[in-house]
Amino acid sequence: MVKRIAVLGLALLGAWSCATLPPAPPAFYVEDLPPGMTSRLGLDDRIAAEDAWDALKSGRVALARKYLMRLGTANPVREAGLAYADLLEARLSDAEARFKSSIAGTPGMIPSRVGLAQIYESRRERDKVLAEYREILAIEPDHRWAGPRFENLRDELVRDSMAAARAALAAGNRESAKRAFGEALGYDPGSAVAHLELGRVLRQEKSYDDAVIHFEAALEAGTDDKAVLREYAELLAEAGDLGRSLEVLEELAAAEPRDAAVGRRVEELRARLGVYEIPSQYDSIPALEAITREDLAALIGVKFADHLEAPGSRTEILVDIAASWAQKFIVPVASLDIIKASINHTFQPRRIINRAELADAAVRLIEVLQARGAPLVRLVEPRRIQISDVDTGNIYYPSITKALAYQIMALTPERRFEPERTVSGQEAIRVLDIIRKLAG
Repeated sequence: MVKRIAVLGLALLGAWSCATLPPAPPAFYVEDLPPGMTSRLGLDDRIAAEDAWDALKSGRVALARKYLMRLGTANPVREAGLAYADLLEARLSDAEARFKSSIAGTPGMIPSRVGLAQIYESRRERDKVLAEYREILAIEPDHRWAGPRFENLRDELVRDSMAAARAALAAGNRESAKRAFGEALGYDPGSAVAHLELGRVLRQEKSYDDAVIHFEAALEAGTDDKAVLREYAELLAEAGDLGRSLEVLEELAAAEPRDAAVGRRVEELRARLGVYEIPSQYDSIPALEAITREDLAALIGVKFADHLEAPGSRTEILVDIAASWAQKFIVPVASLDIIKASINHTFQPRRIINRAELADAAVRLIEVLQARGAPLVRLVEPRRIQISDVDTGNIYYPSITKALAYQIMALTPERRFEPERTVSGQEAIRVLDIIRKLAG
């Protein structure tokens, strides 16, 4: 009996030793072949490529190599597959070289990008990993493997850079802090927090133009904290842009009417700009379908108050503006010839303006700003502009072509300017806002 049991045990042991165990799953993730890649292959190559990939995914590297070697050297699957074979055998340098070779031959080969990302992950080369994730997502924005990894790694890198920046600030090293904030924005250009904190450092250094750029980026990224808006308004004032500062503060005052500090600051800026009380008619301009000369004068007077503080060479005497609500805006604008008065000293404040007149006023405003140092430049040569409904004999032709050259106004798809069309409040505001942005 004992002998029979021993024989049975030896038989079972022999059978177990001859059994084929399933291979261990690969230590690295093998990305699926893009369907579009295999569909372009001939039948035999497609079968070999799919068999090779099945073998790679199950960790049977030798078998995968056997199938891959059946493919021609020009086959895009071959180099990527051999790279994965090297990767699964932990020959990372060889795998890296082959993945790069694969990408050089087939830039859209996502599996090779996935393989490179894993090599860089294993080496903790985080910047390179992030770059590969970005390349994958540029090809396939909803990639399920790279998408969440990209977000997690990006957030991790941003946190590390922000922590380094704050530590540098605490140690009094602003230059290192700025570099670290810049790194954070390199990882995530839409980081509102990084833009805001870098903007604050730049403000402390009185680099106002750069600080404004970062504050505005933070606001565009979704920061709507009232305290940040107040900071932004004060930054604009420090940068000398009192008009925009006043606009932001007035928006804050409208949203928070009980905030006495904001109300006092609004009054301070109004007094500084000479805008002691903006008439209620000004607030209705954006909704107007057709604006008048006094409306346009008021828009220019308020939006460019800080640019036009110095008076013109003369003070225009106008005989018909005493009853105009925009009187205090009309006088400086007319004195600077931004909106020309008639030779009989009338301004005609309530006359509706058209697009040709808006172009004329806009170009005259640009010329005044240029004379005072604003860096406005034409983006198109006026002689290259072709307009189908304004001939060269039109009195406003030079102003219209210049307005188009500065790209503050535009033609219709039929290349029409429509010079006689009336101007809405929104259109006038849009033109003046473009000029203000170009003026810096």
